[in-house]
Amino acid sequence: MGKGKKRPRHLPRGRQPDAAAMGELAALLGDNPPLERTHLIEHLHLIQDAHGHVPARLLVALAQIMKLSLADVFETVRFYEHFDYVDDGEKPPEPVTIRVCTSLPCAMAGAEELLTELRAQAGGHVRVIEASCMGGCDKAPFAMAGRRRLGRASADELAQCAAQGRLNAVIPACEDFGQYMERGGYAAFGQVRKGQIGLEDLLARMEAAGLRGMGGAGFPAHVKWRAVAAQEGTKYIVINADEGEPGTFKDRHILERTPHRVLEGALIAAAALKAQGIYIYLRDEYPHILSILSRETGLLEDLHIVAKNYIHLRRGAGAYICGEESALIESLEGKRGWPRQRPPFVSTRGLFGRPTLVHNVETISWLPAIARGEVKGTLPCAFSVCGRVARPGVYQAPPGTTARQLIAMAGGMADGEELLAFLPGGASGGILPAALADEPLDFGSLEKHGAFVGSHALIVLSRRDDLKEAARNLIAFFAAESCGQCTPCREGCKQAEALLQGESWDRRLLEDLGAVMRDGSICGLGQAAPNGFLSLLRHFPKVLS
Repeated sequence: MGKGKKRPRHLPRGRQPDAAAMGELAALLGDNPPLERTHLIEHLHLIQDAHGHVPARLLVALAQIMKLSLADVFETVRFYEHFDYVDDGEKPPEPVTIRVCTSLPCAMAGAEELLTELRAQAGGHVRVIEASCMGGCDKAPFAMAGRRRLGRASADELAQCAAQGRLNAVIPACEDFGQYMERGGYAAFGQVRKGQIGLEDLLARMEAAGLRGMGGAGFPAHVKWRAVAAQEGTKYIVINADEGEPGTFKDRHILERTPHRVLEGALIAAAALKAQGIYIYLRDEYPHILSILSRETGLLEDLHIVAKNYIHLRRGAGAYICGEESALIESLEGKRGWPRQRPPFVSTRGLFGRPTLVHNVETISWLPAIARGEVKGTLPCAFSVCGRVARPGVYQAPPGTTARQLIAMAGGMADGEELLAFLPGGASGGILPAALADEPLDFGSLEKHGAFVGSHALIVLSRRDDLKEAARNLIAFFAAESCGQCTPCREGCKQAEALLQGESWDRRLLEDLGAVMRDGSICGLGQAAPNGFLSLLRHFPKVLS
């Protein structure tokens, strides 16, 4: 339209899709695709997987076919790290992307050297980029080429894999349906569904076992259940499998080995609370687990153990913030993963505005054993252990187990290493000195030291590690992963990252900044982001002098 001329009323406003793009998108989505907003991110994944990026022409077509504003679709695609939006006239990224984790455990294991080697060897069709934690801390330094997870591989092996094109995930062997049934699988679900185990009985068993939310908050599970059960009308169950905390990989460990413990646990919860459906939100960095869950849920449907489309699998798209339960629900609804202001809590107004029970993988995996009455005493915890230990991995131990005991379970310190410090709760939990390695790791036990156990992720540092550099790595992670919604977190992380670059740290300024971030941030990301540098100020004054 020329300057000063009015748009004729019969012409639509905004950018319009062309017929070729509409036809291409229709072929990609298939016959009768779901067009509700909740499927937006899944459709974006289809486009990204097919093209290696999201072309603008298909984004416009997707907005049209889903009857969404282009602004809504655009802000969603730009929010998530794993979507590469390419505008008309822009050069698309290389066909294969290698993501190299640079979060703390991988940085300690030589991620920067791996990045340098890969970039030197990458051909014109390979892009090598830095990435946040991908749940491979026990295999550090860790990378992904296409859809394939690659741990402790040499630069030559990674480059060779990338040169083969977009790679499919390698599916590990796990306990399948038949093996799970042989040890009593789905019997407890049947009892709950038939009313042979009532809600109150189940809640009492959960309380006696001390079942808590093991994603980081440690909230008593039976209290959360009662809040959902007290609500009227339609309810939903959401399983949070979006663990993205550097140092945390226990949910991956559980799903890779015993997926039916998680599926039956979710079905028990749904039957007890009379839920309308189950949504499993799985981080995009776990494509192999998506294949496992797709296969096993399909089998449950074929055997009529569960109705078709009762269990919904949804992929995240590279946003750590979506581990926060309300941000996860926003993402499930096809939006940016922005945490919600609370109240209302998700137990009263969650998915689609309905009461929702949200549990992480470890918590829900305990329900079958609890329902069967097999748990005697307090439940053990799954600890992710990585860093300077001989055998990084997941170790099951009672609540209150110490860092020193977990290090011993992991084969002790790696050869030639001497314990200097440890992170008891992943990137969020603070950094404690070796002198506190005999403190119990449990909810409420470490707050007096300015730390917390969080997701039970132990990262072990030795005397060869630079504590200042560790703190810089942690705040860089939070700065990159902040959703940007609230000023204390968005600007606080940026300012902290800048302040930590110097050799001399301004204690008073950093403490004031940390207090503002803790008190003013909407969610746990901004509230916990200062813990790394604040704990160094508290416990390592000589290192900082």
